[in-house]
Amino acid sequence: MTPSGGPCGLDFGTSNTTLGTLAQGAPALCPLEGRHVTVPSAVFFGADGLTRIGRAAIDAYVEGVEGRLMRGLKSVLGSALIDETTLVGRERAPFRKVITAFLAEVKRRAEATAGRPLDAVVHGRPVHFVDADPEGDRKAEDTLRQIATEVGFSHIEFQYEPIAAALDYEQQISHEELALIADIGGGTSDFSIVRISPERRRQVERADDILANDGVRIGGTDFDRVLSLKTLMPLLGFGSPMKRANLDVPSSYFHDLASWHSINRIYEPKIAREIREVKREAREPERLERLEQVIEERRGHALAGAVEAAKIGLAETPHVEIPLDWMEAGRALGVSQAELTGTTAELAHRIAARIDSLLKTASLGRERIDALFLTGGSTRLAHVRAAITAALPGARVVEGDTFGSVGIGLTIEAGRRFGAGQN
Repeated sequence: MTPSGGPCGLDFGTSNTTLGTLAQGAPALCPLEGRHVTVPSAVFFGADGLTRIGRAAIDAYVEGVEGRLMRGLKSVLGSALIDETTLVGRERAPFRKVITAFLAEVKRRAEATAGRPLDAVVHGRPVHFVDADPEGDRKAEDTLRQIATEVGFSHIEFQYEPIAAALDYEQQISHEELALIADIGGGTSDFSIVRISPERRRQVERADDILANDGVRIGGTDFDRVLSLKTLMPLLGFGSPMKRANLDVPSSYFHDLASWHSINRIYEPKIAREIREVKREAREPERLERLEQVIEERRGHALAGAVEAAKIGLAETPHVEIPLDWMEAGRALGVSQAELTGTTAELAHRIAARIDSLLKTASLGRERIDALFLTGGSTRLAHVRAAITAALPGARVVEGDTFGSVGIGLTIEAGRRFGAGQN
């Protein structure tokens, strides 16, 4: 059935989301928040009854508006969390309802910009929502399909995110190439080897040009988590000893607090009671008092945001400071680029290791790859970039639009699968 409305490409990311439409046959990303074509994948449920998304959601949280912020929404797909509920005001809401509210608003804003309904979508997806779990992977895609239906899409297709990035890159080449696409995003790192050319981009069916896909569930939020556990969480009691010999303070509180999608767990009333008990048996109760303060003042997302900002800053400068004025006036935590690199080196190595697996699947030597196309925010991290480029020393490195390549490619794919629609 031919869609009655316009086609679009939707890149629902762990950190940011884009949606593209076709205008006179050309793909373009829609402004989704003011002039911004990206919108942070965040929802804030305010006690005032208003639901905010994106930067407005984060701003409301930072400004102290009463309510609940949720980020890293995509990370719950393929995990047991998708079937759990979270406290929103005085009620509990399932995580899939939170994702639905976010994507419904993204669609509404895009339709307002496009001036027409959008009923056909090519949805981006990682190569693996869940590592080494095909059934979990299938369930994650099924969940996203159900949500897309609920928000009003009647025609829904999926494309791997690195393939979408390849379609974007293909628009700028003048001859045939074998390209390895590296899409290192907030929640996953995905790779594809694709044969591309000016002639091939006019073809609708491209299955034979996709030589291999692979990926791993490691992304920018994992770097945030590891950096937080190494540098910030010890100040709150992580790794500190209990009075009983050979026992440390339980670590689960800190892992939740350091992970975007599970921060709200720490605010459950039973957790506050547990921590009071733990503090009585801790050798350094003053650290647990800081953890209590974080919970009482709902600082979890603010701390995660400060760590994320530090990580981003360290991509450009050798040293940054995380402000801790809430703990003590004038206090700050210094973090160095060397510390980030050392702390997260294993993550970078695991990401780059997928390239060898990908080449093996495609039965190609690394010398056969003409171009390495980099996209996704985590390619800005110097040690991640170095690990990836070292795996393909002879390939030409091409910079993609860090946050827009996948969305543009998905929109190109939507035009192919559904036709140009209404322009």
